Amino acid sequence: MRDHTAAAAASKPPVDTSLWGDSYAARFEPDPSGERMIVNMGPQHPSTHGVLRVLLELDGEYIVRAEPVLGYIHRMHEWMAENRTYAQFIPNMGRVDYLHALAWNWAYVGAVERLAGMEVPERAEYIRVITCELNRISSHLLWWGAYLLDLGAFTPIMYAFDDRERILDILQMVTGSRLTYSSFTFGGVSMDLPPQFIPKTREFIATLRGRLPMFKDLVTDNGILRGRCEGIGILDLDTARRYGATGPCLRGSGQPYDVRRAEPYSIYDRFEYRIPTESACDAMARYYVRLCEIDESLSIVEQAMDSIPDGPIQGKGPRKIRPPKGEACFAVEGARGKIMVMVQSDGGPNPYRVKLRAPGFSNLSLFAELAQGTLLSDAVSILGSLDLVIPEIDR
Repeated sequence: MRDHTAAAAASKPPVDTSLWGDSYAARFEPDPSGERMIVNMGPQHPSTHGVLRVLLELDGEYIVRAEPVLGYIHRMHEWMAENRTYAQFIPNMGRVDYLHALAWNWAYVGAVERLAGMEVPERAEYIRVITCELNRISSHLLWWGAYLLDLGAFTPIMYAFDDRERILDILQMVTGSRLTYSSFTFGGVSMDLPPQFIPKTREFIATLRGRLPMFKDLVTDNGILRGRCEGIGILDLDTARRYGATGPCLRGSGQPYDVRRAEPYSIYDRFEYRIPTESACDAMARYYVRLCEIDESLSIVEQAMDSIPDGPIQGKGPRKIRPPKGEACFAVEGARGKIMVMVQSDGGPNPYRVKLRAPGFSNLSLFAELAQGTLLSDAVSILGSLDLVIPEIDR
């Protein structure tokens, strides 16, 4: 493990929270002296992917203040839940985070199952684990390629999309979709694994495992990448906890917190896998964690396929779900961190209230503090290392 925390923290200026007022106008009035400049980074900037705006106050090339501005694609998912039946709302989950849609799908159906007291057959649990972990790998691959593209490297995203397309082909066999999945149902899954699923998945695992060393030689050990990421965006553990950071952002600060272990659900306790962590707390540490997680997810998929039992894929239950009055929460580990869904029922056919806990919102909140005092060029490295999916934040 690498540890650049002390040196980087010593060179970074202290965060001046007195600069944060009550409105954007108060925070970003032009500097009368003309020494500082207010600029918009996004939503048109390539590294913000068209949906995130960041207000920056610059002193030369250094960031004095940074403020993410949200709301460009707000879609009111939680309000929509109150106007749909429990089953009708399932497809919405694939639109919250389209890169790890099955994790959101699982969090929602898990909350409703807990509220309604529904049991899930063992085979369905295995299918959920296998498909969710494959979906996690596809999310990390897209992040890897897009992050490096934001930093100026074009070749890696071609490899990332090549491998990701193989995963999408495999998931399409069992979900019927390639992106916005909604194949987890109350009490199970909608489709069983077709005969060619396991052979194709084993073939993919062997291919990706063979490519990971090449990814290390091509990118991870590249001096240009290290220069852009090492010692940049230092996120110490206290700051990560203060903002409620989870997922690779937290584990890149040395905390081995993973919902699959900390708050066990489904059958994850049956598999052997490690929780990757790094102590350097910088953008490179968060990069390392995600690359290591790809290998761990491959291991989980292999173990699940080796021990998957026969049996039904759907538990017994009414076709129209009407849970009793009350509320339930269910949390899963998404590609970006802890996903939690709270469902409240009044006994009717529609949820009375649905609350979504998106990990990206907490992780994005870190940016204002991490960017202060850094170079403008480092803002792209820091922002990309947080692995943000704005539709999840602007839900």
